[in-house]
Amino acid sequence: MPELRTLCEEIRETLVDTVSKTGGHLSSNLGMVEVTVAMHREFSTPTDQFVWDVGHQCYVHKLLTGRAERFHMLRQEGGVAGFPFPSESEHDSFIVGHASTSISAANGMAKAKAMLGEEGYVVAVIGDGALTGGLAYEGLSNAGRSKDRLIVVLNDNGMSISRNVGFVARHLAALRARPHYVRFKTRFSNAIASIPLVGTPLRNTLLHWKTKLKKMLYARSSFFEEMGFNYIGPLDGHDLEELIKGFQAAKKLDRPVLMHVATVKGKGYPYAEKNPDVYHGVSGFDPETGRTPPASPSFSSVFGEELCALAEEDRRICAISAAMKNGTGLLHFSQQFPKRFFDVGIAEEHAVTFAAGLAHDKALPVFAVYSTFLQRSYDQILNDAAIGREHVVLAIDRAGIVGDDGETHQGIFDAAFLNTIPGAAVYSPACFEELRINLRQALYDEEGIAAVRYPRGGELPGLEGYQPDYRPYTLWEEAGADTLLITYGRIFATVREASRQLKELGMPVSVLKLTRIQPLDPECIEAALGYPRILFFEEGARSGGVCEHFGAKLLEAGYTGRYQSVAIDSFVPACQPEKGLAANGLDLAGILSAVQGRGTDAGRK
Repeated sequence: MPELRTLCEEIRETLVDTVSKTGGHLSSNLGMVEVTVAMHREFSTPTDQFVWDVGHQCYVHKLLTGRAERFHMLRQEGGVAGFPFPSESEHDSFIVGHASTSISAANGMAKAKAMLGEEGYVVAVIGDGALTGGLAYEGLSNAGRSKDRLIVVLNDNGMSISRNVGFVARHLAALRARPHYVRFKTRFSNAIASIPLVGTPLRNTLLHWKTKLKKMLYARSSFFEEMGFNYIGPLDGHDLEELIKGFQAAKKLDRPVLMHVATVKGKGYPYAEKNPDVYHGVSGFDPETGRTPPASPSFSSVFGEELCALAEEDRRICAISAAMKNGTGLLHFSQQFPKRFFDVGIAEEHAVTFAAGLAHDKALPVFAVYSTFLQRSYDQILNDAAIGREHVVLAIDRAGIVGDDGETHQGIFDAAFLNTIPGAAVYSPACFEELRINLRQALYDEEGIAAVRYPRGGELPGLEGYQPDYRPYTLWEEAGADTLLITYGRIFATVREASRQLKELGMPVSVLKLTRIQPLDPECIEAALGYPRILFFEEGARSGGVCEHFGAKLLEAGYTGRYQSVAIDSFVPACQPEKGLAANGLDLAGILSAVQGRGTDAGRK
């Protein structure tokens, strides 16, 4: 045991040192050190399989499964991913990036083992707010009915459910987690039941009074047991001996087990313990002082400022967050308008339907959400908001290539799936001032679903002299140009710079910038028809994207020229955004190459 405690100390030092340089999820992993070490002490991956929920709790697991030497390249291109990826290691059993999925996935994996007669346990680790998502309860409901070797570890770090109920409950929980107690309980129950005539009634009576006592001491355990789980806990999530005994007990039961562990988010690093939200996801910091670099203006911060200004003028405006108020720039709104701010937890589906209800009764709801997480709400956008023409505003943060978090977090699909929603209006600003204009348009000029999508971080260089206005598109025509470049969003700045360089090379091109990408203004289609060659550059999925939609409109209008698009055709791995853009032909070099008809065909059709 002393060696394991030393290992835990070394792991914490490695986590703080690495994340301070690479950025990543710190608080959640510091809180999971002892739990993860105990899991690897009692289970053997990959025969036993771990499913991490949320996936940002998996750093310790990666350090313990052959990736310590590469851990200094955490979330870097070619390095260790920030989330579980089976393609990276056989010890990562299931790809995870979005919350509340672990129990359902683990339920299926455990059922497959039982069905195929394979060895091993499946352990789902859930917590850090993921228990606020409805999918977690669907998983619990289904998994509890099985008889499979499934263990759910509930990481209770104060982010999803309340604290323990006292010393007596903690003491009895530790007793329940001891393997010899589990064996004694089974033997005692069988012995009582075997007594002639009175055995079964006596056992049932004892069970009845035991259950009533447990409900007094364990307010939460009855919920999980009614779902069909054997409940062990709450256990001290930083006591290795207690955790190991808990896992040993869980392995001896012949039905799904829920093991409730109480942890401290940020454990072992005082700055993270004091401010776990600040150090939940960081881009880098000084490990000695805990200081993070000063934040530069970003689309998120500008959105938050503008929404506060608008809310000062209009008491109908309210804001909704799905457990991301800091990341989406809503912190100041939550402080300034606490009665008009609603954090629904990791429940994006509920957030949209909740917003539709607010809108139905004349409020002006704005749901601020990362593009990657909005994907979970498609059904609610379509059925609960769009069909009824409820005026819900979607502030879609992290649109486009995001970077370090990899495939599960790129915001490249929102434009494509919103294209399928009849009546939806979608704006894609290229700069901060345009974001302010588009937010006001979405609130007051549109009906039904209105979305404003914007990237992570700040403006790209190349926008000097650009004056945004309220028009849905802007066309810059160059004399003698027979080629038209079309784009929207942040890469407009890059397309604009490319057009300047092409003009200097004697290859003038015209540029069409879309600001409202849905619905397309018929006049911009008409304007494009006069060019024999058109290239559309889109930082988003080609299939179903704006470039496909624009091309279809051109064909309907009888266009006979050459139409090309440069867009994204695959999942984008972890990388710096500029590298992701370059890999898909959306950087300056790629744009110039496409126009000049040379170089690679990255992202081009």
